[in-house]
Amino acid sequence: MLRLPPFQYLAPKNLAEAAHMLSQEGERAMLVAGGTDLYPNMKRRQFTPPVLIGLRGIPTFKNISGSAEEGMHIGAGVTLTTLAEHPLLLAHYPALATAAGSVSTPQLRNVGTIGGNLLLDTRCNYYNQTEFWRHSIGYCMKKDGDICLVAPGSPRCWAISSADTAPVLVSLGASVRLVSVRGERIVPVQDLFRDDGIHPYTKATDEILSEVILPSATGWQSVYLKLRRRGSFDFPILGVAVSLSASEDGTVSEVRIVLGAVASYPVVAKDAATLLIGQRLTPETIEAASTSAARRAKPLDNADLTMNYRKQVATVYIRRALSHFLNSNYIK
Repeated sequence: MLRLPPFQYLAPKNLAEAAHMLSQEGERAMLVAGGTDLYPNMKRRQFTPPVLIGLRGIPTFKNISGSAEEGMHIGAGVTLTTLAEHPLLLAHYPALATAAGSVSTPQLRNVGTIGGNLLLDTRCNYYNQTEFWRHSIGYCMKKDGDICLVAPGSPRCWAISSADTAPVLVSLGASVRLVSVRGERIVPVQDLFRDDGIHPYTKATDEILSEVILPSATGWQSVYLKLRRRGSFDFPILGVAVSLSASEDGTVSEVRIVLGAVASYPVVAKDAATLLIGQRLTPETIEAASTSAARRAKPLDNADLTMNYRKQVATVYIRRALSHFLNSNYIK
């Protein structure tokens, strides 16, 4: 049986108190909300923080406000189940509802939060193992070792971003509010990530992600497709998020195509989107954009199934995601 290492648990009653605690404890502390990823990582000794600061008792973290016309504010502590079943999200931000509803299992979605999923630790076959297993192979660069076992000749870690909500929020043009004792700032979700398997976030260590801010959904439709071996529980080995806006005659005015689980950050396929802007969605334009976007997917041997299969299926999933807008009659 894997057991948690000893730690002190602090339970702030509001955001200001949480920020103060985090500032006081410094690098000794980690934040926890649902804990569905952090606690297993602690059991495997990927993390051994002496202090945990729990955010579940902060009421504002569970708030959802706004409208589809004006945009929405979602507290970082809102559970994935709540998001997956929320009427406004289902109607106007369906990709986010789908992504939230595809995470893990019902039991874990009842506990896991949007903030925790967005800031999910990067994953790798050589890293997400027990301490005993990792010790037996000499550890990896991400924890206790000095080489990347996926690409031993590389100077960097290639662990991948496997958060279902991350590519969706990037495609929606969402932002997050980060709060610390120094103040607060609003950052586009796309700018929250960096291409680094060990340090994948630009968020400062003393900052707390307090809420997700969705822009107006007026004129937009979205879709999220997820590839995994099993239909439940598994992390994505490919996620495709597309948000699209079209004029009345079906001409694409704006589109964002974002790939998840293919790199250490959500990958935006800008060149593929450019091919569609000013065009109508047809089998030909969809095929061209899908082929272009799939070039951004460069999987390595750090996740389930083979690299070649994951590379080849990227085109298929992007094509399916774009075809969704035709099949749903959003574009006439």
